This record gives sequence, structure tokens and C-alpha cells, in this order.
Amino acid sequence: MYKYKKLVVTTLTVLGLQASAVIPFNQAYAAGPKWGYSGDVGPEHWGGLSPDYALCKNGKQQSPVDITNSVKTDLPALKFDYKPISLVIQNKEFTMNVSAEDAGTLTVGDQSYKLLHFHSHVPSDEAINGKRTDMAIHLSHKNDKGESLGVTVFLNAGAGAGNPVIEALVKALPKTPGEPQKHKEVNIDLNQLLPKDLNYFTYEGSLTWPPCTEGVKWVLLKEPVTISAEQLAKFSEMYPATVRPLQPLGDRKVLSSN
Repeated sequence: MYKYKKLVVTTLTVLGLQASAVIPFNQAYAAGPKWGYSGDVGPEHWGGLSPDYALCKNGKQQSPVDITNSVKTDLPALKFDYKPISLVIQNKEFTMNVSAEDAGTLTVGDQSYKLLHFHSHVPSDEAINGKRTDMAIHLSHKNDKGESLGVTVFLNAGAGAGNPVIEALVKALPKTPGEPQKHKEVNIDLNQLLPKDLNYFTYEGSLTWPPCTEGVKWVLLKEPVTISAEQLAKFSEMYPATVRPLQPLGDRKVLSSN
């Protein structure tokens, strides 16, 4: 379905991760000048707000992207080893952020990545054939080499009760920005957030907010997860249209597991 006219794939591209200093979301948001999604601090101005944000304007491997073509290849299976955790959630003004350092790991090939935290985007940052999904969750991981991997779970509103993890987030989501709130009585199991089909796209990209650090290996799970219209409405009300414009793919290759 997705093919490039020319295929140049190396083992490093398929299995390796470029060295990266992925900055935890809390640190990235707190560091440097204030940025946002509209007005003088909107995405079109990020690169000029600080020398530290220069990659937002000058970077060659920026995210998010629109995936219109991909190369089917023999990618390693994704092996999620997640376990339930107590909920620690924070309202970060433009998104919610959940601490997940005790939630487990993701193994890709011979590399194991620890899950650090996850956050939301409404709608999804990334697009497939020009279309964004209603919402997305970004799960941020890092291995013992300091290399980082982000997993995108696409979410679409549909009929039914929705997703249990998203429901727990909706109920606990702080109404105003502030410090992380601990809910020891609320356990979330991130396995319930993953689709049954774990086929994926992957490409080399960046953080999708300042400082737009590059060297992030992105894994986009192809199958969307269904949430309820009520769950989507809650997140849309709290965080309306907080996504970065799609960035040029350039000469990067998007690989596909099927």
C-alpha cells in the first residue's frame, strides 16, 4: 500500500537509534522562554524565541510529519512489558502529563527502553495521508544509552464506553495548570491503552515542542484505539488544537512493519 520508488535501507536505520538527548516533557516545558500554539509564541515563531529553539526553524528531521509513503520491511516486533501504576497526573496548560517511570519497558529488537511519561495531543500531531486522528497519546521512552523512543497511540471517538485508561485520566485531570497530583487509589494499566494490532510505522524525528530536539525514534502504531465522544470532548475542552503544523519529511524514509 505504501511504497517508495527508491529504497535505501540500512541495518542501522531499521534497528538502530541515533544518539539523542530527549528532554523529559516537564523539563522541556519549564526551560527557556514561554512558547505556545497561537499568537507571537505560536509554532511559526518558536525558532526565533530563543537560540535554544533554533532547531524548530532550522532542523532537518523535525516532527510531526504526514505519512503518505512508506517502505515495507522486516522490522522487529514491539514487545511491551507494561504493568499497572498509581496515577500521577499534571495539567501542563497545553497537555496533561502522566509520570510513568514504574510502568515498565518496551523492547524493540535487542534494545530495551524504559517508559518515563506520556502526554496527550488533540488532535493527533502526526497525520496519515493528510488526516489526523481525533486525539493521540505520546509514550516517551529511553534506553540505558540515553537514546529515546516515542510511541504514538492514535485515538478516535466512537460508540461505547470508551477506553478505561482515558476514562481514569478524564476523571483525575486537574482543571488548572499546577504541580503533579498523586492518586494512589487510582491504578492505570497502559496495556489497556494499546491496540491489539501492533504493526507500526517508524521514522527519525524530533520533539514536537520547543526545543524541538532531534534524534527521536518515532514508532506510530497503525491501529487507532477507540475512545468515547465524551472522553474526547473533555480533552478537547481542556486542550483545544494544541498541535504543531506538519513538518517536511525531506529525504527521510518511513518504514512499515507490514
